[in-house]
Amino acid sequence: MVKVVVSPEIEAVCPGFVGACVEAEVVNTPFSEELWQEIDAFSVRYRAELTTESLKQLPAIEATRRVYRACGKDPSRYRPASEALIRRMLQGKELYRVNTLVDVINLASIKFGYSIGGFDAAKFVGDGLTLGIGRAGEPYEGIGRGTLNIEGLPVYRDAEGGVGTPTSDHERTKITLSTTHLAVLINGYDGCEEQVRANAVFLIDRLQKYCGAVGASYAIYR
Repeated sequence: MVKVVVSPEIEAVCPGFVGACVEAEVVNTPFSEELWQEIDAFSVRYRAELTTESLKQLPAIEATRRVYRACGKDPSRYRPASEALIRRMLQGKELYRVNTLVDVINLASIKFGYSIGGFDAAKFVGDGLTLGIGRAGEPYEGIGRGTLNIEGLPVYRDAEGGVGTPTSDHERTKITLSTTHLAVLINGYDGCEEQVRANAVFLIDRLQKYCGAVGASYAIYR
C-alpha cells in the first residue's frame, strides 16, 4: 500500500482529519454506459433535493470548505472537486466524460461528498505521500487547468512535488487509459471515519464492477 503521512500543519487546521487510500490493479476503458446511467440517476436526485447554496452545507463539503478557509484559501474561488461536480449537475450541465476509472471516482465523490484524488500509482516518485499545505510559488500543473496557485490548499506530495489537491490533481500522475495500478485518496475533513470507510467500500465495489479491479484494498490514515 502507498504510505500516506499527515503533516502537523494539516493536523493544526483539521485535528480530526481521516483519510482512506484505496489501491487496486485495474483495466481502464474509454466509457461505460451502465456507469453513466448510475451517475445520471444522481443528477436527477440532486436536482430535486439540493440547490447550489444548500450544497455547501453537506457535511463533507462544508468541512472541506472550512479547512480551505483555515489554510487561507477562498473555497468559492478554488472549489473542492466534489462541490464542483455536484454544482455542475445542479446547473443542468453534463459532467465531463473522461474515462471509466475517472468516472467511477467522480461517482464515489458525488455520492459521499468527499473530494477524492485518483492517481496512476506507477507514476509516484519515492516511498510515499505526505499531506501538507501548498506554499507560495510552489509549481503545480492541474489537470486541464494549467498552472494552479496551490498556496493555502491542502496538497499531497511525493518525492518530486505536489500530486493532488481537493481542487485538482496534477498532470504528472493523472489516470490514463493505460493506467493499471490505481491509487485513490479519500479526504475526510469532516473526521467521520464511518463515512470515509463506506466511501472506500463503495469505490472498491464499483471498481470491481466497472474496471475489473483485482487485489483491491484500502487503508485508513490520519
